[in-house]
Amino acid sequence: MKAITKKWIYLAILSLVWGSSFILIKKALIGLTPLQLGALRTLFAAAFLLLIGFNSLKKIKRNEWKWIVISAFLGTFFPAFLFAFAETEIDSAVASVLNSTTPIVTLLLGALVFSIGFSRRQLVGVLVGLLGSFLLIWVGAEVNPDQNYLYSGFVLIASVCYACNVNIIKRYLQNIPAIAIAVGNFVVLIIPALIVLFFSEFFQQPFTTDPLILESLGYLAILAVVGTGIAKILFNKLVQISTPVFSTSVTYTIPIVALMWGVLDGETFTVFQVLAASLIVFGVYLSNKRKKKNATH
Repeated sequence: MKAITKKWIYLAILSLVWGSSFILIKKALIGLTPLQLGALRTLFAAAFLLLIGFNSLKKIKRNEWKWIVISAFLGTFFPAFLFAFAETEIDSAVASVLNSTTPIVTLLLGALVFSIGFSRRQLVGVLVGLLGSFLLIWVGAEVNPDQNYLYSGFVLIASVCYACNVNIIKRYLQNIPAIAIAVGNFVVLIIPALIVLFFSEFFQQPFTTDPLILESLGYLAILAVVGTGIAKILFNKLVQISTPVFSTSVTYTIPIVALMWGVLDGETFTVFQVLAASLIVFGVYLSNKRKKKNATH
């Protein structure tokens, strides 16, 4: 399968998986606190990845572990808690839309910090997609005026973390198998996650008898295994076979899936939101459209 086709397949799968993650976070928060959710999400995903990919750790060289550690905290640990806190005050769909700022931050950081270039078409495509995202935020704010949008700042900080992480993977971890990066990330995070979970008062709760906690743990298990473990492997591979801008453009298509889940969950979805979502998709297409080759080639 050609890399061009493969990267679009990865993008579609990640859009579906991560677009569903926001509603899973919302459901898990019914019986768990943000600290408990972030810590357990990390630990569940770590257990799953170690089970399927422990042997891949040998592919990581000693001098590469520092980047694995940085990638772990920026790409997984901090965002897991930031999104959990954000969704205590804003809708899951709004959080997914705000996450769409990741590509433009990735583009700027890649150019200014990591010396990764970009084309004018990529910049235009990113800006078009970002415009679509802002339109979705604007409409969402009108439909749901009671949300505390100060908590949107948590999502924006998470977007910066994601942008740094994708540039680190592209620049310093390009030759490491995607599953090795993912497993290495979560090996690093086991102890920090256990510390957070211990101080979150999770073990003082009657989670064996409280149906809300048991239900939340069920949602969390799906979120951790599929939305974190499997998705992390796919995303690492996507970064390696494409550009940082393309790989983070998944955050433009995620809100479309998240909004669909919102409709199924009883949230309002307007025609204007459909148009804004279409603009997002066009931005992704534009930023990744290949230049035409000469007819003689």
